[in-house]
Amino acid sequence: MIVGVTQRIDKIESYNEVRDALDQRLMEWILKAGFIPVPIPNGLVNMESLESNQSLIFEWLTKMRIDVLLLSGGNDIGTVPKRDLLEKSLLFWAEKYKKPVLGLCRGMQMMGVYFGSELTDVKGHERTEHQLQMNDSIKKMFPNVVNSYHNQALKDCPDGFKIIAKANDGNIEAISHKKLPWEAWMWHPERESEFNIYSINRIKQLFNK
Repeated sequence: MIVGVTQRIDKIESYNEVRDALDQRLMEWILKAGFIPVPIPNGLVNMESLESNQSLIFEWLTKMRIDVLLLSGGNDIGTVPKRDLLEKSLLFWAEKYKKPVLGLCRGMQMMGVYFGSELTDVKGHERTEHQLQMNDSIKKMFPNVVNSYHNQALKDCPDGFKIIAKANDGNIEAISHKKLPWEAWMWHPERESEFNIYSINRIKQLFNK
């Protein structure tokens, strides 16, 4: 199964370059779960067109035989319009064809924004860890303690989703769509020193739906 993975955009001043970038650990995590990752170039997007009319992106997805999508972390929403539009276009495509999607950190925020939710600033969520608050059925799916590298969170649960985990302070940590095979987590499974078996098993379940 081929996983299309979105990339952060980094501006390298010393080289006067704008680069797409991915943490190699994220690629390793996807491979560990048994899938083939393929980075999605941000340059595919046409800034003059709406997310529903990105013909080059949709053609690329078909030719690369992308089965599922992973929206990665990095870049605050609103700071890189090209990436924002690319990911909205990908979500449009995934919604249309009911493709599985996993959002990580920014990826979860983008899912929420796509469905009309807003972001709010949060404190105590940068470079730390915290426990997840979950019901008993969810506890079998996720680790009890997760990392945290964000300063914004979803203000509320987006339409069509349900909250499946919160932090101790009540901020939303994970959501899943009620009908589509979409899920999102605010933590980074690729940043663990050893990949957590719960996260590995969960991506397998989600992408094999």
